[in-house]
Amino acid sequence: MPVLLPPDRAPTLHDLLAAANTAGLDTEILGASQAGSIPISGLGSLSGAGPAEISFLANPKLHEELLACKAAAVIMTAEAYQELCTIRQAPGYTVVLCSQPYLMYALLAQWFDRHRLAGLPAGIHPSAVIDPTARLGQQVSVGPHCVIEAGASIGDGTRLGPACIVGAGSRLGKDCLLHARVTLYHGVAVGDRAILHSGVVLGADGFGFAPDPRQSSGAWAKIAQIGGVRLGDDVEIGANTTVDRGAIEDTVIGNGVKLDNQIMVAHNVVIGEHTAMAACVGIAGSTHIGRRCTIGGASMISGHLVLGDDVHVSGGTAITSNVSRPGRYTGVYPYDSHVQWQRNAAVVSQLAQLRKRVRALEKSGPATPQ
Repeated sequence: MPVLLPPDRAPTLHDLLAAANTAGLDTEILGASQAGSIPISGLGSLSGAGPAEISFLANPKLHEELLACKAAAVIMTAEAYQELCTIRQAPGYTVVLCSQPYLMYALLAQWFDRHRLAGLPAGIHPSAVIDPTARLGQQVSVGPHCVIEAGASIGDGTRLGPACIVGAGSRLGKDCLLHARVTLYHGVAVGDRAILHSGVVLGADGFGFAPDPRQSSGAWAKIAQIGGVRLGDDVEIGANTTVDRGAIEDTVIGNGVKLDNQIMVAHNVVIGEHTAMAACVGIAGSTHIGRRCTIGGASMISGHLVLGDDVHVSGGTAITSNVSRPGRYTGVYPYDSHVQWQRNAAVVSQLAQLRKRVRALEKSGPATPQ
């Protein structure tokens, strides 16, 4: 169910649009002069919204759902409204015109979520363990069984869910939200307004080992990972995602980066501002990814590579060399029945030999006509 505010805390439609940081969007409330005074308690889908909620139309395929929608107000484009008027005299809800309804929905969702969190009390749970040298800002909330180690710093308004750990010397900026069981090792720096979901681990050791020829058994010598992890502002990291600390220099996540669940970011990786990655991506060590990139789910990126700005990688793609030019890159082999896939794979495995034969034929020149 959508987040609902009690009637005494519900804003009017006009106040909600003004408060939800929608400045710059071309919004217009249609209808009677009092349309903007409708109380809005939450968000809902076109098919599920109730008479105190606001909904939106971003996908034209859902246009027919406008006819039965019971929301108090619906956000849509002018083109969608014109189409609606051709099949219905007047909707039973207030229409909010906006050229980017999906973006407006995102801003409204942020507003409702902030007000939901505002109802949670600040303070330190009695079971939390906080080192005397740690520094906590104003209106900080520390949940049950949290541990904040020596020299750590927590910014104003930051909230820690149950069983979070902030390692020695680590720093959290202002207005961060850590859900349950987030772990920051020592020497991790997180900017303002970060959202870290349950199970996130920042600053674990990178996978660094050197062969030790002194040992006949083929043993490995551990390379101590003495770098850190640095996150910019407005970063969100999904559940059970891990970001390893650098071997010498820091692993760096830029401002506005969004990482989905179960992503692996290895040591010394650098991710540029406003890049987004879907679930189960794996990034090997010392790779640099540019700004505004998107990486599809389950993609694999080899180590020591450079991906430039505005590179978009399709899901399941393996990137094994540098990508300098902006654009979309795909390397997914189409699935098939297992038997047919084996037949195709057998042909693919012989492409190198076929290439040699074609080159040999090209070098020998055209055949002499008989």
